[in-house]
Amino acid sequence: MEATELLKKVRKIEIKTRGLTRQIFAGEYHSAFKGRGISFSEVREYQYGDDIRSIDWNVTARFNHPYVKVFEEERELTVMLLVDVSGSGNFGTRGSYKREQITEIAALLAFSAINNNDKIGVIFFSDRVEKFISPQKGRKHILRIIRELLNFDPESTKTSLGEPLRYLTNALKKRCTAFVISDFIAQDFERSLQIASNKHDIVALRINDIMERKLPNIGLLYLNDPESGDSRWVDTSLKSVRQQFRDNWLIERERLNDIFTRCGVDNVTIFTGEDYVKPLINLFKKRS
Repeated sequence: MEATELLKKVRKIEIKTRGLTRQIFAGEYHSAFKGRGISFSEVREYQYGDDIRSIDWNVTARFNHPYVKVFEEERELTVMLLVDVSGSGNFGTRGSYKREQITEIAALLAFSAINNNDKIGVIFFSDRVEKFISPQKGRKHILRIIRELLNFDPESTKTSLGEPLRYLTNALKKRCTAFVISDFIAQDFERSLQIASNKHDIVALRINDIMERKLPNIGLLYLNDPESGDSRWVDTSLKSVRQQFRDNWLIERERLNDIFTRCGVDNVTIFTGEDYVKPLINLFKKRS
């Protein structure tokens, strides 16, 4: 992508997502993030009614009088975006590709973090961690993230959710809120998700296309898997074929929902070409 074209796209997405940030969060930004950290502030003398579990026994022994630890909520969040850049993102039948939808939602979340003085970082992944951008603040940092979102060229077309989740767990020592933005067409990631969600607040944003849920009746259709390269002809005029396709999607949806429930991960499904504002608003209201 040419530099001038890239800058125009960066500016366009900045303008759009800034407005949506105010619309979606409407002053309730921090209430949508669970498990905000607390940091040690000071010690003071014990007062009637204080929780005895907060007594600092070392200071108490030193002064021969009970002292308690005082904590305060950390005012700064760290937000991580785990962005799927595998080959399946280059699919879409309703006005935008999945990757374009992923890019816009990621930019929206990034601007929300920056506007609230929080740090934002990104992990781009396929079946490996393609790139890690460490959490920072500032407009210059967020514009770099958007440029990468728009122009990133992955080395692999395949997907593994376990790899970025393990990387997140090991790379970030302090608790963060991490949005995994993907179509979740992957297997064997539940263990990594469970470990990551025990340490961090994980939110799953599943990006799908309507054609992945329901085949149209249009006769012979040539299908190609952008990740494996496998291709085949499918006769969509057969009701049994369309029904099997639909059943497979429902089974996979239930499998993912069960995984998210067991791991305690909030999630939402968003379809390409549809307004993603309402699903996100509902998700954050549920989390508040």
